[in-house]
Amino acid sequence: MAALDDRVALVTGSSSGLGFAAAQALAGLGARVALNSRGGKKLDAAYRSLSAGSGEVVAIPADIRQPAELEDLVGEVEEQLGPVDILVANGGGPRVKPAVELDDADWQEAIPLTFLFVPRLCRLVLPGMQRRGWGRIVSINSVSARQPIPRLALSNALRPAVLGYLKTLALEVAADGVTVNAVLPGYTRTERQKELATALSQQTGQDPDEILAAQGRELPIGRMAEPSEIGEVIAFLCSPAASYITGQALAVEGGYLKGMP
Repeated sequence: MAALDDRVALVTGSSSGLGFAAAQALAGLGARVALNSRGGKKLDAAYRSLSAGSGEVVAIPADIRQPAELEDLVGEVEEQLGPVDILVANGGGPRVKPAVELDDADWQEAIPLTFLFVPRLCRLVLPGMQRRGWGRIVSINSVSARQPIPRLALSNALRPAVLGYLKTLALEVAADGVTVNAVLPGYTRTERQKELATALSQQTGQDPDEILAAQGRELPIGRMAEPSEIGEVIAFLCSPAASYITGQALAVEGGYLKGMP
């Protein structure tokens, strides 16, 4: 029997990148997995890829920025797979801009995408977890929550806000058998990282591939992470083996962060 047999996992933002890697790792532990994104060919491809293996998989389109769509998403997961035992909250990265250039429109766009969807989803799945006495919530965050990254002013501001919410929530629900944690990935070979390299390329004139290669060489470990390396850590935090870990923000970053833990 696998560690997560009969558990239902909802992974948002899972048509590619870190979300899909988390979904793969959870399915590998026996979970029944609900994939989610706004829909389209990428979500269809993710569903075909994951459902080709063992385990039960569904794909449900929804825009995590819209509260009504989040409610429908959770309801659809419960109808197709059962009550949500595991929530992996993953959203898109906000716009790349320095702090001095931000306006109100940038904040209004970024807050639902990077912050608000997390408490909204928790509010939907927590009551059931508490009634059943078991639950796992993991937010895919960023090292920018600990160490600001140039030009990512929105991420640098909002990622720590997510951690503050999760830490508070973890203290409130620990006695109910629900653990709440975050994973802080560093530089990882995802589409988002390529987008950031392209944005930097437009400012500096450097080739995006050269930027990515240089970022990997600068890390103490000497390379970027593969998405699967982040996904396995997320799956571990959702497993029975991590039952005594809660309220933590685990950096998976190859030594990138310079401060003490």
